[in-house]
Amino acid sequence: MTTRAFVSGCAGPRLTVDEIAFFRDADPWGLILFRRNVETPEQVLALTASFREAVGRADAPVLVDQEGGRVQRLGPPHWPAYPSARTLASLPVNNPLVRREAVRLASRLMAHDLRAVGITIDCAPVLDVPLPDAHAVIGDRAYAGEPDAVAVYGRAAAEGLLAGGVLPVIKHMPGHGRAKADSHLALPVVDASWDDLLARDIAPFATLSDMPAAMTAHVVYTAIDHKAPGTTSRTVFRRVIRGEIGYDGLVFSDDLSMQALSGSLSDRAGAAIAAGVDIALHCNGKLDEMVAVAGAVPDLRGAARRRARAAMARIAHRPEPLDPVDARGLLEAMLAATG
Repeated sequence: MTTRAFVSGCAGPRLTVDEIAFFRDADPWGLILFRRNVETPEQVLALTASFREAVGRADAPVLVDQEGGRVQRLGPPHWPAYPSARTLASLPVNNPLVRREAVRLASRLMAHDLRAVGITIDCAPVLDVPLPDAHAVIGDRAYAGEPDAVAVYGRAAAEGLLAGGVLPVIKHMPGHGRAKADSHLALPVVDASWDDLLARDIAPFATLSDMPAAMTAHVVYTAIDHKAPGTTSRTVFRRVIRGEIGYDGLVFSDDLSMQALSGSLSDRAGAAIAAGVDIALHCNGKLDEMVAVAGAVPDLRGAARRRARAAMARIAHRPEPLDPVDARGLLEAMLAATG
């Protein structure tokens, strides 16, 4: 059976009878988890297994946003509290390679945590380059305020995840750093020139264009398309994502239930797919909305299917050896460093 081109959430820590029936019939490509879905390692492992049983695919992807800092779905007391991207990239040490290794090591440890409970995709790292007057929704989720540094640390994070057998998703392409609104709540409009966008916002994504998966931004860039946000803009896909960046990896939409987008859930899903999104992402776990999204997306086929297979092939290997106790001790020592 061909899977459908969407990823869905679920309502709680265990699948309901109705959710199991929905997943069996609609066959979404993957499942995404949030804090409402997480209790203990044993429970999360059972949840990921039950999703895979429902869709009949032992390798069905399970996603999560595990960045560290403010965005960490698996946390204490059962998982460590990881530092934010900015904290890791700003360690007061003399050697910048130490900061890069701290970023990589934290991501490698997060991958270890995720794989242990059946999660195979991490929606990280953030490659946005925030401006001082931008909305705080990105803030310390970004590694730095300069595109070159963001690219260096973003690649280190992606390398750590891949070494642990977890697929990274670079976000939010082609850049959320200038936004003065939280796209969870409103539609940000960015009036920067094309040259400014190219030099700052787009640059880290171009540098990491070899990464296997990416997520769009619900942001209007008036220099590119003054009407539609990136997620639903054919022009953004043609000119920037597949054009200027030259990105041929798998592209997820950001969450379709965010208030930056307008119209019904089926309208949003259809517009995202029509623009160029490979897999629509719907996160809030509301079953009626899940049904609407499922009805608006196609089977995963053609170029989208090829990209999905290529992305997942990047983690079809045994993770790099890791002693988690020693690795955590090393990361703690790095964090305690004073330069």
